[in-house]
Amino acid sequence: MNHIHLEKKGLRGLAIAESFKQGEKRSNLAGVVMRRDFIIDGFIFGHCIIGGDDVTDSILSMYYKLGRDDINFILVSGLIISMYNIVDIVKIKKETGLPVIGITYEESNGIEEAIKHHFTDSYESKLEKYHKLGARSQITLQTGYDLYIRTEGCSLKEAQKLLDTFTLQGSIPEPLRVTQLLARSI
Repeated sequence: MNHIHLEKKGLRGLAIAESFKQGEKRSNLAGVVMRRDFIIDGFIFGHCIIGGDDVTDSILSMYYKLGRDDINFILVSGLIISMYNIVDIVKIKKETGLPVIGITYEESNGIEEAIKHHFTDSYESKLEKYHKLGARSQITLQTGYDLYIRTEGCSLKEAQKLLDTFTLQGSIPEPLRVTQLLARSI
């Protein structure tokens, strides 16, 4: 297991979020590199197919296009995005060597039935990818808000400390807040 070196002064993360409009075939992905002092240190853009299976490769492509070796972790706003395009955090961790944290903001009883409904002929592979994600863990930020996270390459305790470090107010860590705004604007 990697560890997130929270003591590092120059700690940097890549945050990824998506946005799309109903009726479009592609979703826009935005990435922001942010330092622990909240300085934005880079941007990257990508896309994935709505309802597709390409978001993991798109995120990896965005990471590699940045061409940086100073990124210490990756945050993803949701691991089931763009109408059931499922992010494989195990693959991202394996290929980048970086800890990955997927974050959602609400409780859920699962999406198995929705997947079966939307992918009547091909739901088995989507369900397999979804189940591979494993269960989410609930954490409470120092701001008092709950998040539901999945981690790969770091402990739950490290993830919580990291998210507390990067959350100024409310429930959304600052790198993801900026990334979500950016994704919506393109």
